[in-house]
Amino acid sequence: MSIGKKIAHKAEAMKGGAKKTTGRATGNQRLQAEGRGDQVKGNLKQAGIKIKDAFKH
Repeated sequence: MSIGKKIAHKAEAMKGGAKKTTGRATGNQRLQAEGRGDQVKGNLKQAGIKIKDAFKH
């Protein structure tokens, strides 16, 4: 998998974490839930890449 996609997935997970933290700090439950969703999506994509890489070698 290309390094660009790996970085994009990591950035998506980090963005989700930031949204979640901001939502928690401001008491905005919608932003917090949105952040959790983004974080999970980014982490799942990273896990998929790791699995693909493991089977390539």
